Amino acid sequence: MTDKELAEQLLAAVGPAERIVHAYNCMTRLRLHVKDGGIPAEEIKKIPGVLGVNKSGDEWQIVLGPGKATKVTKEFKALLEKDSATPKSDGGTISSLAQAASVGDGKELHDAIQKKNATPAKLALKKISAIFVPIIPAFIACGLITGLLNVALKIEPSWAASPIAQMLAVAGSAAFFGLNIFVGINAVKTFGGSPMLGGVLAAVMSHPSLASISADGIAFAPGRGGVVAVLLVSLFAAWLEKKLHRHIPDMFDLFATPLITVLVSTFAALCICQPVGGFISEAIGAAATESIRSGGAVTGFLLGGAFLPMVMAGVHQGLTPIHAELLSRYGVTILLPVLAMAGGGQVGAALAVYVKTKNKGLRKTIATALPVGIMGVGEPLIYGVTLPLGKPFIGACIGGACGGAVQAYYMVGSAALGISGLPLAASTDNIPIYLLGLAVSYAAGFLAAWILGFDDPEP
Repeated sequence: MTDKELAEQLLAAVGPAERIVHAYNCMTRLRLHVKDGGIPAEEIKKIPGVLGVNKSGDEWQIVLGPGKATKVTKEFKALLEKDSATPKSDGGTISSLAQAASVGDGKELHDAIQKKNATPAKLALKKISAIFVPIIPAFIACGLITGLLNVALKIEPSWAASPIAQMLAVAGSAAFFGLNIFVGINAVKTFGGSPMLGGVLAAVMSHPSLASISADGIAFAPGRGGVVAVLLVSLFAAWLEKKLHRHIPDMFDLFATPLITVLVSTFAALCICQPVGGFISEAIGAAATESIRSGGAVTGFLLGGAFLPMVMAGVHQGLTPIHAELLSRYGVTILLPVLAMAGGGQVGAALAVYVKTKNKGLRKTIATALPVGIMGVGEPLIYGVTLPLGKPFIGACIGGACGGAVQAYYMVGSAALGISGLPLAASTDNIPIYLLGLAVSYAAGFLAAWILGFDDPEP
């Protein structure tokens, strides 16, 4: 089935187009807001290519998998633009979601939903996602290049001197070399400013010439504060630029606003944001490494076991800046291999259900979802198997905890971000131990789910 055909089937199931208030995607899901709040979830789950359906607040999430979600959403939006005919509102103020739905105005319903979901925590997580999610493909590519190159060099060390190996080493480190600039561009854009000004300010903070400059005997350090400092100056620069746009006359705005923004923000970046960001980033790095170094397996057990509930609560995106900071400072993140074990626990728990259940439909669901689960896409197993059954979800958490304990004990690091499961192994600095921890999470998840049991649904 092509992406367009899948989009057509999805629209046929949730449509007509007038019902769709808002459609967008993350890395793995098509996310929808609809006027009456309901879609035929069970019918959608049967569509080939759909890995699962989840509801979070007023938002429906159709799980399609990495890569597929972006392509299908593009086709879905094209169909909406072609077919949609949004009804006009009869005026007045929309005070509730129910009232918005009753007047039939998609825009006002979307605004009402946005207002309902505009809690500080949700807004912060949304902005973090907007800044870092577009960078994840770069982390995946460069991390895997680095990991595979390291494997090749362990097999044949003499290859390190070859031009090809050296070019691959450059390619593998490119995402980290430009990380601050990528974050600066996305951050200022997310905060409402001109994206390229964020890139300029991040480049200023990373410029090698800073090392030769000192003020009051204190030398500047290129890149100090990492992504934290860049986020701080991006927030300030976007705020300043918007203020200047409102107060500078139109005839001077084109050149005066960016000039003043960069000048003022440069001094703010070097004199305030870098020292403050340096303190925060050093604290983050020290806390993450020390918690695992001193807590070892216990810390890994707790983190690995808690990650699935964090995903359910939608707060796991808040960890992305921490991963990015660790990658920027150390070249690896020691948190990701620990947290990735939650997916291994899901696989093990689902296998236990597959062996015990008499329900052919459930067995078919598991057989379909297991391959993508092994490859690091866990939503189909979460929402289609373990969570609806209850106890297997607890078993999956136990499996993730046990695998996380192994990863933390050996302090396995990953040079990539945004991947999980078996593919993550190639980007780690200790592939055998990572695979051992993954096997432990499979086995522990299986045993825990088997012992806890579950109420087998009627065939």
